[in-house]
Amino acid sequence: MGSDRLVLGFDTSAAHCAAALLSGDGVRAEKAEEMGRGQAERLMPLLEEVLAAGGAGWADLDRIGVGIGPGNFTGIRISVSAARGLALALDIPAVGVSSFDAIGLGQSDPHLAAVPAPRDQLYIRPPGAAPRLATQLEAEALGLPLILSPAPQDLAARIARAAAAARDTALPPAPLYIRPADAAPPREAPPVILDDDA
Repeated sequence: MGSDRLVLGFDTSAAHCAAALLSGDGVRAEKAEEMGRGQAERLMPLLEEVLAAGGAGWADLDRIGVGIGPGNFTGIRISVSAARGLALALDIPAVGVSSFDAIGLGQSDPHLAAVPAPRDQLYIRPPGAAPRLATQLEAEALGLPLILSPAPQDLAARIARAAAAARDTALPPAPLYIRPADAAPPREAPPVILDDDA
């Protein structure tokens, strides 16, 4: 990608809504807000604010980078669906970037990228292995320096950088889920639907 290309990166995989506008190697604008709820309502206005602060509009974008997790199920779905919709509407590529890849961006030494998970656990991706859930002790026992997720706006900027460097792909971004959802099916039997003849 040329140095003048604009990439919008954003993430709602945790209790935040974050975005960064990248031009070449420089961040033109970035913004992050901590929030436990409301990412669906806040994401698009926040993206517009970041674009305005960076002196750009939707039509100026060359690529979108989106955080695909791991993290909050609903948050990840919000960002991924927004990125897919924007890419379709703007006819530009959308690139999914895992938090592991964003954390490891620019790291040349061996390390273990880790993302906070519920119940004081961590999502980790050991070298050469599939991502999984682990305790802090299990992660430390792997013997690699542990690198945690950066601040939300830094995470969004890293997502934009990873997306800018990625090759074009025909595959749309997809969520990275490591554990099953906490939601459980209802315990009550579903209602009985009567025929019109009854």
